[in-house]
Amino acid sequence: MAKGIIYVMTTVVAGLIKIGKTDVNNFNNRMYGLERNGYANVTGLSREFAIELDDYDEKEKLLHEIFSKSRVPNTELFALDVDLVTQLLSSFEGIQVYPELETKEEVYNKSKDEFKSKQDVNLIPDGTYTLNRDIKRFGKVSAIMEVENGVLTVKSGAKCATLISDNPPKDVLSANVFNNVLQEDQIFSSPSSAAFLVVGNNVNGWMYWKNKYGDPIDVYRVQ
Repeated sequence: MAKGIIYVMTTVVAGLIKIGKTDVNNFNNRMYGLERNGYANVTGLSREFAIELDDYDEKEKLLHEIFSKSRVPNTELFALDVDLVTQLLSSFEGIQVYPELETKEEVYNKSKDEFKSKQDVNLIPDGTYTLNRDIKRFGKVSAIMEVENGVLTVKSGAKCATLISDNPPKDVLSANVFNNVLQEDQIFSSPSSAAFLVVGNNVNGWMYWKNKYGDPIDVYRVQ
């Protein structure tokens, strides 16, 4: 059986991903080319997950068939949640190629939790929420998050701790923070990634963000 790599990449367009394949020895060159040049007139590609598999041609065809209704015609682009696809790919038997700093089990659990969290976001009522904490060896952090139609926006002016994680979410990395202050509004995919920006590390944002009564927003998904 032929060995090869199946990968999933995000793009500059939210909710649009690429599912593709490449030879084992060509992975880094393929990623570099896509991240630099884009694909099918879509730019901002960024590797999310990659796994080396036996019989990879057939497995890629299977993925394309499973997600055929979400496929952009004549491309390898799909209107899908990247965590859903990452969860499926990381459940396959194979050798994880990317990311290098997390195990396949960690990636699977993280993508599973992130996908569920994004589904649960729609349970949060529109409104304004706050995060105020004392962070060890940093001090006080504070932020305001507005929720409207399932869109989470951390407002500019948030006081953020210095990042201490080696692998922050991409929406954290793209935030414009200077001197520990968020310079412009930033949209997040989940409460936990929004809290990550403020706290500087991976935390359960459902427990960190509070409503006007001081209750964690987790109350909206356990009712």
